[in-house]
Amino acid sequence: MRMHCEKLWTDARLLTLAGDGLGIVEKGVLAATGGRILYAGPASEAPTFDADHVVRCDGRWITPGLIDCHTHLVHAGDRAHEFELRLSGASYEEIARAGGGIVSSMKATREADEATLVTTALPRLDALMAEGVTTIEIKSGYGLTLDDELKMLRAARRLARERHIRVSTTLLGAHALPPEYASDSDGYIDLVCDQMIPRAAEQGLADAVDVFCEGIGFNLAQAARIFEAAKVAGLPVKMHAEQLSNLNGAQLAADAGALSADHLEHLDDAGVAAMARAGTVATLLPGAYYFMRDNHLPPIDALRAAGVPMALATDCNPGTSPLTSLLLTMNMGATLFRLTVAECLAAVTRNAARALGLEAELGSLDPGKSCDLAIWDIERPAELVYRMGFNPLHARIWKGL
Repeated sequence: MRMHCEKLWTDARLLTLAGDGLGIVEKGVLAATGGRILYAGPASEAPTFDADHVVRCDGRWITPGLIDCHTHLVHAGDRAHEFELRLSGASYEEIARAGGGIVSSMKATREADEATLVTTALPRLDALMAEGVTTIEIKSGYGLTLDDELKMLRAARRLARERHIRVSTTLLGAHALPPEYASDSDGYIDLVCDQMIPRAAEQGLADAVDVFCEGIGFNLAQAARIFEAAKVAGLPVKMHAEQLSNLNGAQLAADAGALSADHLEHLDDAGVAAMARAGTVATLLPGAYYFMRDNHLPPIDALRAAGVPMALATDCNPGTSPLTSLLLTMNMGATLFRLTVAECLAAVTRNAARALGLEAELGSLDPGKSCDLAIWDIERPAELVYRMGFNPLHARIWKGL
């Protein structure tokens, strides 16, 4: 059988991530047309392709384009001073309650206009793209007013026009309590539910809604209100859960059909079971764990045993994970959290796509999916997890280009 394709990659080794495993193909080809994969598999089983353009890979490995499924990439300012304070012994909660933390980034972000937010985010985005990232999630959450949250989401959307990358946006209005609502947290949740969520949905600025459920964030009842408002607006939900304590947020998120629950250092067995039942992805953020010198590991063995899909992400943010390397994130996932190589690779492709609700479009080299690829100068897949501070990317392909 002969088939026409616009682009054909030959003499390649593939990690298709199709099904449940890595989908290793030692002698493979990949064909694409119209930015979509036509075929990815053994050369011996491929149709005969009449290709407009042929790329010889010389034995290089092709994986799906990497996906960073949890970031706070858009913000103004930095919090290097807080890093110094933590080195001197101050805790994250102490800094936050003294007016630092998220509120510090809020002040800088409110002062910045949309163009400035785009300009300052681009170097961070470029660093991730240079390592093969083709899709990124970007949260709001440093504006904490209606106008400033929408400004952040517009800036995130603009990044997708400035670069060849897919941007999934998440409204995180319930990230922290702004000073003007210091004694009225329920009143602020009214603002998030009654104004932020409907407006973001109406303007097409948000693909999902998130909430920080924590002692220094928002409680279960408030999170449940946000989830209900998101449901009315037709938006899926996510949650920052069980990072500093166990408030049973992951269980609430799973019961609400959340795409993911993220952090999860203090997740208990009931939360694991709820996530397994719901198919909610556990998005693990080893950069924050490392940066905050945490010593309470997420329950990896329990998540693995229950069959909960695990994703990895940078959590790129100015205060607790100023990390712009998904390759290093994989290494941290292996060394700190004891994930296997196969789990790390699935965590930044197939499972990361699922955490964004994009598994039908991204995350594996299946026919019909977007032709988002990373081509690597490596001898074996383990090198992508094993190395630190070394980038073996040979080429990054987004929608076939």
